[in-house]
Amino acid sequence: MTDTTIEDTFEEFRQEVLASAMANKDFEKIEFLNAFGRELEQCDEIEELQTCISPNVRGVQIDGFGFNSDDGLDLFIADFNQRPVLETLTRTEVTAFVKRLTAFFSRSLSGELHRSLEETSEVYAVSRAIHERGRQFGRVRLYVLSERQLSDRFDTIDLSMHDDAIPVALHIWDMSRLHRLRTSRNQKEAIEIDFESFTAGAIPCLPAHLESDIYKSYLLALPGSVLADLYARYGARLLEQNVRAFLQATNKANRGIRDTILGDPGMFFAYNNGITATASALDVVSDGGTSRVRTIKDLQIVNGGQTTASLFHARRKDRADLSKVFVQMKLTVIDEARFEEVVPKISQYANTQNTVNAADFFANHPFHIRMESFSRRLWAPAPAGQQTETRWYYERVRGQYAEEQTRLDARGKRVFLQQNPKSQLLRKTDLAKYDNIWDDDPVRVNLGAQKNFARYAVRIGEEWKEHADRFDEDYFRQAVIRAIIFKSSERIVSAQSWYEGGYRANIVNYANALLSRALDAEVLTLDTAALWQKQQIPDSLTVVLASLSETVNRKLTSSGRGLSNVSEWAKKAECWISILEHLPQARESVRKSSQGWSKPLATSRRLASGL
Repeated sequence: MTDTTIEDTFEEFRQEVLASAMANKDFEKIEFLNAFGRELEQCDEIEELQTCISPNVRGVQIDGFGFNSDDGLDLFIADFNQRPVLETLTRTEVTAFVKRLTAFFSRSLSGELHRSLEETSEVYAVSRAIHERGRQFGRVRLYVLSERQLSDRFDTIDLSMHDDAIPVALHIWDMSRLHRLRTSRNQKEAIEIDFESFTAGAIPCLPAHLESDIYKSYLLALPGSVLADLYARYGARLLEQNVRAFLQATNKANRGIRDTILGDPGMFFAYNNGITATASALDVVSDGGTSRVRTIKDLQIVNGGQTTASLFHARRKDRADLSKVFVQMKLTVIDEARFEEVVPKISQYANTQNTVNAADFFANHPFHIRMESFSRRLWAPAPAGQQTETRWYYERVRGQYAEEQTRLDARGKRVFLQQNPKSQLLRKTDLAKYDNIWDDDPVRVNLGAQKNFARYAVRIGEEWKEHADRFDEDYFRQAVIRAIIFKSSERIVSAQSWYEGGYRANIVNYANALLSRALDAEVLTLDTAALWQKQQIPDSLTVVLASLSETVNRKLTSSGRGLSNVSEWAKKAECWISILEHLPQARESVRKSSQGWSKPLATSRRLASGL
């Protein structure tokens, strides 16, 4: 058994970036951002990271951005210089990075910046979108992504912005933090809250449990301002134990919550059902006979996400005074050894109004267990020119792939990686992405991994109840083939002369979706057996994907698009409708080049669609 060091994580990540840059024929800085973005999406830190080329403007730098569904904006800057060894990132350097990011935001907000940029550039569209949306942003998060290790002497820096009314937070992700993320069992950073850092201080609580080794429960009257502050700081990370789709209330319920906050805040505690939350640890102190919660580790709101978000938006959009608003919280502290087992059940029973529940599709759902079993048992043939068979490792539990390696010695790890290469890691959210692109709604895929997984959970959960036998070895092989096509598409797009380094994820998503619809229209489907044997796509399919990708890119970046920002336009149904206008050309391309990788639909088993 070996202990992974920060230096090991640095070198491993460095090699991944180099390999991706070579395979995708892309700039190493772009692949660095893409790799970091995948890590942050997987741990629910962000919804998306779209790379962009920073403008040649003195004092301004931006390397990536993301517009969030909760009116948030993420701005990214990359500290990357192909360093061969792990170095130290100083406070002075962080300050310089932050100044460049804040300058970009401030000058974009005022409208000064985008007017000086080339209108065809992606950063122009981002800057203009910031100007147009202005103070509608609920929060801005600045991310410094570094290939170095942050100095131990770093404390805080000034985050003054153009408009102090918009909450701003700084997040530094260095190699130390990435190392902690990759080596933690659940591959996520626990949310640790110190209530004494809030104005309200430690929160009075009432113990509400019998003696139990598994859990302890408490009742709290949480100030509405504190709950809004928590959502402003952590956003959807507070809700990650609940699939997002199950936290959506009706418009009537939304109006009721908002009306109470604005019109009768003192009665909010009486009218609202409150929230249900879990934690892995709690620090309760006694103050004059009153128990108070001082700190919480790994807080998760498993029911009441709509209440939480409504408080945040009412304060931001309506300038609501939350001083009289209190929310009932039932907080259950779960032993860490039983966390993954018990929390989904609490989520399930706290959301009994939902027909298909988020908890039904957690890691212990039989669907995931079956996919995991197939991935450990089925060997993929060696591609042409190679001798070794490999497996496509399905990660049922977050961090499982890394965790399995920690139990091995150096030789065992080499063997494991030979048999289960990182390039063939298949996560739950990856499977959801590929399946929804091909069989459902590609628009949803562009909304981010978690929102897409929410839809997938509903769809597959319902199908599992009706026909669980559909999800057999052929289904798993089909998923792998779709993964191969998707990954190949990424390389194809990066190699095209028209590709300028942005929106690759959107282009690939829609190009794959267009391929799927063209095959359906031609009454064809992928020849899974033939492609499984090759473990790579043939040249004829490469040509088709290159053509479809160019078509999609042209539609995404067209001056006639519905929104100035391309990534936001890609999230609209109207965007997909405009791309489908080119379905006849896509069908013609497939018709001419489909031999060897497709077959008639009537002789196949389209398991996911039930045909």
